[in-house]
Amino acid sequence: MSTANPTPPVSPASRERTLHLVGNAHIDPVWLWRWPEGLQEIRATFRSAVDRMEEYPDFVFTCDSVMYLEWIERHDPELFEEIRKRVAEGRWQIVGGWWIEPDCNIPSGESFVRQALYGQRYLIEKFGTAATVGCNLDPFGHNATIPQLLRGAGMDGYVFLRPGPHEQVLPGQFFHWEAPDGSRVIAYRLPNEYCTPGKDIGNHIDKSLAMMPPDEPELMVFYGVGNHGGGPTKANLDSIARLDALGGLPRMEQSHPEKFLARVRDRDDIPVHTGELQHHGPGCYSAHSGVKAWNRRAENDLQRAEKWAAVAAAVADETYPADQLTEAWKLVLFNQFHDILAGTSIRSAYEDARDDYGRARSIAAEVFNRAVQAIARRVDIPLREETVPLVVFNPHPWALESDVEFEYAQATAVRLTDETGAPVPVQLTRSESTMQGSRGRLAFRAEVPPLGLRVYHLLPGADRSGESPVRATGTTLENEHLRLTVDPATGWLSSLRDKATGAELIPERPGAHAVVVDDAGDTWGHRVRAYDRAIGTFTPRRVRLVESGPVRAVLRVESAYGTSTMAEEIVLSAGARQIEVRTVVDWHERLKLLKLRFPTALTDVTATHEIPYGHLERTPDGTEEPTQAWVDVTGALPGGTRAGLAVLNDSKHGHDVLGGEIGMTALRSPVYAWHEPKILDEDGVYDYLDQGRQEFRYVLLPHGADWRAADPVRRAAELNQPPFALLETFHSGPIAQRASWADDGAGGVVVSVVKGGEDGDFVVRGYESQGRPTTVRVALPMLGEQRCVEAEFGAHEIKTFRVPRDPASPVAETDLLERPLTAPDGAIPGPAARPGPAGT
Repeated sequence: MSTANPTPPVSPASRERTLHLVGNAHIDPVWLWRWPEGLQEIRATFRSAVDRMEEYPDFVFTCDSVMYLEWIERHDPELFEEIRKRVAEGRWQIVGGWWIEPDCNIPSGESFVRQALYGQRYLIEKFGTAATVGCNLDPFGHNATIPQLLRGAGMDGYVFLRPGPHEQVLPGQFFHWEAPDGSRVIAYRLPNEYCTPGKDIGNHIDKSLAMMPPDEPELMVFYGVGNHGGGPTKANLDSIARLDALGGLPRMEQSHPEKFLARVRDRDDIPVHTGELQHHGPGCYSAHSGVKAWNRRAENDLQRAEKWAAVAAAVADETYPADQLTEAWKLVLFNQFHDILAGTSIRSAYEDARDDYGRARSIAAEVFNRAVQAIARRVDIPLREETVPLVVFNPHPWALESDVEFEYAQATAVRLTDETGAPVPVQLTRSESTMQGSRGRLAFRAEVPPLGLRVYHLLPGADRSGESPVRATGTTLENEHLRLTVDPATGWLSSLRDKATGAELIPERPGAHAVVVDDAGDTWGHRVRAYDRAIGTFTPRRVRLVESGPVRAVLRVESAYGTSTMAEEIVLSAGARQIEVRTVVDWHERLKLLKLRFPTALTDVTATHEIPYGHLERTPDGTEEPTQAWVDVTGALPGGTRAGLAVLNDSKHGHDVLGGEIGMTALRSPVYAWHEPKILDEDGVYDYLDQGRQEFRYVLLPHGADWRAADPVRRAAELNQPPFALLETFHSGPIAQRASWADDGAGGVVVSVVKGGEDGDFVVRGYESQGRPTTVRVALPMLGEQRCVEAEFGAHEIKTFRVPRDPASPVAETDLLERPLTAPDGAIPGPAARPGPAGT
């Protein structure tokens, strides 16, 4: 037995320990104020930081949110030049590398790419270097893909605050954070807070040290007045000098995150955390339905516009409108700021957000329409008397089969053929116009090639498609694949049968569908785990068949709760393997929540949620979770058959799964910008969220034993980027009436982006969507019949490729900033070369 003395523990107050003090000013450009006030505070804070550097030679200031620097460059160029000098000295440190501190759950995967693309490229252009440490101090949870997104943009570190230790146990104060694809960054959870009062910070340091390991030799604490800005004050800096001179605390050093991480990143005892960082404020996933919908639509409009602008540049000699698209993306990225997109700002701030999103969508619409008009006028459409050509555009690089609706100048019955003259079923549906005989709306099921177009032809005369392939009664719908029954007593499905397998997905006694939940929590949903305190349901008033024809049939369910009403139109189309539900709610409840529930007969389920550029399995225990455009339950039916149901959405993010039941939070009605512990006055006058008319769509997608075969990723993309129909005229041209310009093969790799490159040529981005390594061949006939991208993808991997216009030039893989990869074997690039900050 050894008699050697054990190594004595390190004293928490040991001067051998280093406390890295990071002077910063977390600034919310919008929250309890609107952006003009935020802009002024950014100017004042940055001026204060520069002034403090004159007075305190060892002071180092750390800044994130690249957009703030662009604002200063635009509004105060003299201050911007002073900042540039301090950056060159190493005393003004830039972290984050993203355009703003966004909500880190709700934006799409591509939005996170653009946060870095525009942020990091701006830093390289203006300061000659990019950030190496990601920084999202204030957002309310962090999705699991972020480590891969950071590494792909040249960052290998991450600093955050939430969730706190009471919300998620993590393996250490700092740890390797690993994404599903295996990418890692070293992450550090701040203790206590990211900001301090403007006076002595001794109490802040005491609290922070009490939350950290007592024997860790390297520690990091942020300080400085924040939220409304301010930054480190003279009193802050004087108190640091005083506290350090007393000698009873670890040695204090004016520092910055990169300097701290340089001291610890090469240690071999750093633990690993895999997966997301959740939960904080689950109400944020659903607060303010309007801003969630504006954001989703703007993201999709911009990606659609980019794809067609790239095609038009390649095949129609159009100039790619890079500046317009960048302007629009920056508007979207700014409004993804966590206190805007999370729904937690004051009411008037959403007037600004609405206008910004509207401007971004208007730019996207202009770019898209210029592109498709340029392409359409080059389609070879010979004159055919008494016909009207209709060009349908598919925005996805895979073959599309989908219903298409369009308004038509005649309300009379018409026939429809494809480009070969073969008849295509068509039916009249409800028009947006109510003028008798002047306008009509038509619906038909289109089949369009990948990222391509197809010309259909309208002819006079009645459609003679014969018996409808969708059989309908006042309570049932049935096509080749599915049969459903609506129970008039509940207003929801009492049966949903997959005819291929005979599987019945609905239990014998399904629970309620449209459930009203008591929601007494604040706007954030602080301290909430689940929205499960049901206090009522919408009661059905009427179920009726409102449309039936050769294309589809529609059941309309009308219901009410209190003074609120809801109409859900259940649409089953010929040949469809899914059910679309079009929902309109006129909501007048306060401190309540509307949860749409989808009960199934499944047991022993696996719950899979879409996250930005990926998916994640979560425990089906009823916890409110952040989800992108789909959530799935797969499990066992009575008798042992394996089956599943995916619910797809066009604008909703809060979901839960409890056993085999999916819940989708449709609306929340807390008070605007209400933060506990504030208690609402009984006779107070308040503005409540989500009052009035709300519209959204969702899809029910039944499937067999594996959700991958049903491909909810692509089906959700089709719901969010539907086909576009354009009435045309006759003209000659080089483009055939059925054409395709990009095709990803509809396998495991989904191509989400085809765009003009930031440095010219074209860029293609895709991600592996099924959690399995695979290979892909992306055909790009827009650049020549033989042009393609061929690559291997690891499970969950995101890859970007630069495709030169010249077919003789090779395709090159890039990082997310569209820089060439320098790492061997196509590995994700590491951080860019780090600057030499002061003191290193």
